[in-house]
Amino acid sequence: MDAFFGSIGYFNAIIVFCLLVFVHELGHYLVARWAGVRVDVFSIGFGREIWGFTDKAGTRWKLSLVPLGGYVKMFGEGDTILEGESERPLTPDERSVSFAHKPLGKRTAVVAAGPAANFLFAIVVLAGLYMVHGKPIPGDFEAQGVGAVREGSAAEAAGFEPGDRILAVDGQPIGSFDDLRAAVAGSGGERLTFTVDRAGERLTLNAAPQAQEGVTGEAARYILGVTAPMTRFEKQGPLAAAWGGVEETGRLTVLTLSAVGEIIFGQRSIDDMGGPVKIVQLSNDVAQIGVVSLISFMAVLSINLGLLNLFPIPMLDGGHLAFYAVEAVRGKPVGERTQEYAFRIGLALLLGLMILITINDVMGLAI
Repeated sequence: MDAFFGSIGYFNAIIVFCLLVFVHELGHYLVARWAGVRVDVFSIGFGREIWGFTDKAGTRWKLSLVPLGGYVKMFGEGDTILEGESERPLTPDERSVSFAHKPLGKRTAVVAAGPAANFLFAIVVLAGLYMVHGKPIPGDFEAQGVGAVREGSAAEAAGFEPGDRILAVDGQPIGSFDDLRAAVAGSGGERLTFTVDRAGERLTLNAAPQAQEGVTGEAARYILGVTAPMTRFEKQGPLAAAWGGVEETGRLTVLTLSAVGEIIFGQRSIDDMGGPVKIVQLSNDVAQIGVVSLISFMAVLSINLGLLNLFPIPMLDGGHLAFYAVEAVRGKPVGERTQEYAFRIGLALLLGLMILITINDVMGLAI
């Protein structure tokens, strides 16, 4: 029975991943149609077609065998088209619907629309949650104290109790739960002295934060074993919810970029990165918690997908946008040979990164 429900969870996780890919590619598709570009194929997944249909505009919509992404194939990549084993020039009618023959502004809009759709989707999802379920309002740590003490933790061993107000750590004032988290994380596991207010009585407690399970060495993160006061949920009106969605999307974007920067500069382990395997695993884990958690996680994934595609790497949307920026400055497109070499290098980088991340994902599942 557990295996059955586990398989349902993984199926839902794959559906979430495919939905985010659909949103991304739909952004490309809709703006391409607005720009007058003919779209030949809209695919979720790669490889052999499993199911599909052709609409009145001639676009082939399909699900493909490998659900690790998707693509929109637009008509016209140059001045010629391959027919059988020979090439022929495009006709005037074909040039009018060719992506390569659209003005720079329209090509830029088509490429940027994919990531933009992911950010917009995250805003809409978050706003919907804030209206229906409520926006999370953190408890007042300074006034309410700690929310709970975990069993077997350093905090429990030191004698902490729910409601304890932590005033200082090693003599340094604590004004928020983030201040406490930073002090504990930077302890290196050394014993800390906590000044605590318990129902008006001033106490001194000593505790040595513990390393998180499965994390050792310099990358270890230390925890005390207390939680913030309980978060309450406050339903928002449409305008407040929409603005809250924008703010939260912006905050998550900054946090994600900060984490990527820390990985690039060696301040965080590359093990913190995850690919499709890890995404499916995390989606399944979150789905077990509840629908609201899964929907929130979907918004986070959508932001990550949008950001990933904006990185200036050839083969990604950001790489195309970088070429268009050069074209705008030069007044003419980047040479075909330069683009070809750049795409080869970009493809090698992406394949190498995907292999590394997939190995990390599989090793993490094995552990």
